[in-house]
Order: sequence, then C-alpha cells, then structure tokens
Amino acid sequence: MSGIVQYVIVRGDLMKSMQWPVGAVIAQACHACTAVTHLFYNDPHTRDYLADLDNMHKVVLEAPDDKSLNDLHMKLQESKIDHKLWIEQPENMPTCLVVKPYPKEEVQRYFKKFKLFKN
Repeated sequence: MSGIVQYVIVRGDLMKSMQWPVGAVIAQACHACTAVTHLFYNDPHTRDYLADLDNMHKVVLEAPDDKSLNDLHMKLQESKIDHKLWIEQPENMPTCLVVKPYPKEEVQRYFKKFKLFKN
C-alpha cells in the first residue's frame, strides 16, 4: 500500500463563523469517507488501501468556505479525479470533500493551497 493516500477536505468556516461543534464537523468527514469508500469499493487503489487497515494514510485539510470547496470539486471533476462532495441534508450545504485513495504523486498537486485542518 506504499504511497497511497486519501485526502479529506473540510470547511473551516463551519466551526469558525457558523459555530458548528467539532463533533458535527468530524461527522461530516466520516460521512464523506464512508460514502467515497462505498462508491469506489472495487477500485484497485481503494482495495489496496483497505488491505492494510492499520497503516491507512489520510491527510485532513481545511477549505476556508463553500466556494473554495466547490471550486475544488469542479477542478477534480474536470481532471477525472474520483471523489465525493458531501452535501449535508436537509440544509443542502456542501461540508466536506473526500478523494478515494490514490497514489500520492497522482493527486497531491490538487491540494497544495489547502492548510492542515485545525480546531
């Protein structure tokens, strides 16, 4: 599984300006990770990633707001990078984006402008 990584991008404004509790934000990331794993379960990189559960590598990054998250979503779609944009219901609000597991060198460039997620 060497070099396979999963990127998780969470909206930072959910906690900062919208006053969401940390647990609610973590739940969004969990929903998106579960969904992307289900959607791409039979993908070879996903299978390799899941074959060594004790050594999974995730990078959790912060998008400043919904516009930056949606811009990333559009860029990934254009580049045919498999991912899931989690839209919280019933609010119909994008909260998190997770990329299926990929070799780091294939996807790292899409996330360079995002900082590590911090509380």
